Amino acid sequence: MRRGSEFNQEDEENEINLTPMLDVVFIMLIFFIVTASFIKEAGIDVNRPDAPTAERQEDANILVAISANDEIWIDRRLVDPRAVRANIERLHAENPKGSVVIQADKRSTNETLVTVMDAARQAGVYNVSLAANNQ
Repeated sequence: MRRGSEFNQEDEENEINLTPMLDVVFIMLIFFIVTASFIKEAGIDVNRPDAPTAERQEDANILVAISANDEIWIDRRLVDPRAVRANIERLHAENPKGSVVIQADKRSTNETLVTVMDAARQAGVYNVSLAANNQ
């Protein structure tokens, strides 16, 4: 007949050690977070005009969308025209090398487009582009 202390020692020896598995899981988690590419979107689908001279711009990090009914969207949020400058300043502070790309719908007005462009320049971003479809 075995004593109680002998049973405890055998139980401890037969337990599975989960520490190495947790280490591997955390390392994989860190790997996927570091390698993930974060795509910024303006928040709405815009019917952009066609332009045969359109060029792809890779370093744009501030996307501003103007809908057909002149709503302004930044980071999937509807933004008041008076708050566009503050939002662009905040996003530009996060990445000073980035530029502003305005995705204006074909049916949006020039007034809204000029308002957004002026807000970007007042925020200190002078690299402002308009998005178009390449033919």
